[in-house]
Amino acid sequence: MPKTTATDAGEQKLLDNIREFGWHCMQVFGDDEHEAFSYTVGLFQTYGHPELLIYGLPEEIAHAVLTIVANATANGTAINLGEATDMLLEGHSCVFVTVPLSAYPEHFGFARWYYDGDSFPVEQVVWPSRTGLFPWHPEASQEFRAKQPVLGQYERAS
Repeated sequence: MPKTTATDAGEQKLLDNIREFGWHCMQVFGDDEHEAFSYTVGLFQTYGHPELLIYGLPEEIAHAVLTIVANATANGTAINLGEATDMLLEGHSCVFVTVPLSAYPEHFGFARWYYDGDSFPVEQVVWPSRTGLFPWHPEASQEFRAKQPVLGQYERAS
């Protein structure tokens, strides 16, 4: 059962946003060893939709991408996570990769607090380079791969 009471201002903001919008966007700042990323909290509880994570984009763009998915889900027109979509970034198709449970402790602190554990699915939004390569492509640059670490394995839709 998700949390309903907060012990600090950050938790309260998360709960307020989920009550008002159905979800909350967490921005995790990068440092010398880790890239910045953003993720949702509340999509699974509110809409039965997996939570989302996105790496390597500026905060405003990451939030806009997550908002597109959240709004589509709220409007009953959820994006098919099993297929590439061009609805998120103009001129580029994005794909989704299931995030393994082993990545939850390092990436989803507030989501784990909210859900009181790991009982929520997460999909990573993966976007291509300017040349159309995804991070797993052999010709993708090391810099691009480092900017957008892929937490799971990409499985093509059949």
